[in-house]
Amino acid sequence: RREQARLRARLVQRDTEGWQSEPSFAGLRRVGGVDLSYIKGDESSACASLVVLSYPALQVLYEDCRMVALTAPYVAGFLAFREVPSLVEAVQRLQQEEPQLSPQVLLVDGNGLLHPRGFGVACHLGVLTDLPCIGVAKNLLHVDGLARDELHREQIRSLQRAGDTFPLTGTSGTVLGMVSWGGHNNSSRPLYVSVGHRVSLDTAVRLVRSCCRYRIPEPIRQADIRSREYIRK
Repeated sequence: RREQARLRARLVQRDTEGWQSEPSFAGLRRVGGVDLSYIKGDESSACASLVVLSYPALQVLYEDCRMVALTAPYVAGFLAFREVPSLVEAVQRLQQEEPQLSPQVLLVDGNGLLHPRGFGVACHLGVLTDLPCIGVAKNLLHVDGLARDELHREQIRSLQRAGDTFPLTGTSGTVLGMVSWGGHNNSSRPLYVSVGHRVSLDTAVRLVRSCCRYRIPEPIRQADIRSREYIRK
């Protein structure tokens, strides 16, 4: 908890890059995605995947998949201590070996501010790499009074068109993220987008939407596909 609080003090919850203020994200050329895939029954290793896609074409420019040792156990609310070290190493490898392909923003399979202490995996990775990061989760984390109750399900049913959203406001009154529907599946399967680092919530939602060919944004989808294929082989 002390380490999370120390790192959270460095968190930036606003846009810091010129391309973020452009309606079409002019100046954005490379979007990264990260993911960890696990082997059933193996608690000590996983496949860490980093991909970089061109923007706006969303073509894969770079991929790095490798098996990594997991030194921290899974503890709810502290997943970052288990997953982020290997992802930081992957980013650093890319920055050293092929800096021209370094991502300008990272999409993370997980939460950012939508977290019991406001510092999820996307925040943790963002602060340690100093890259703009966005948390994209497939399920709602029950924090600050948020729950997948009938009201929440009713709000999801009200989403009609691709790009429809509604804010996730906790009982504290804080907006922790945004529910976003891509329109690729039925409206019961939205995404939960939250700020990671050096990005505003509005920009995060717009960018995630622009990266979706399917339900899952393409950078995360490609990172997931490639890590699972690496394990299969």
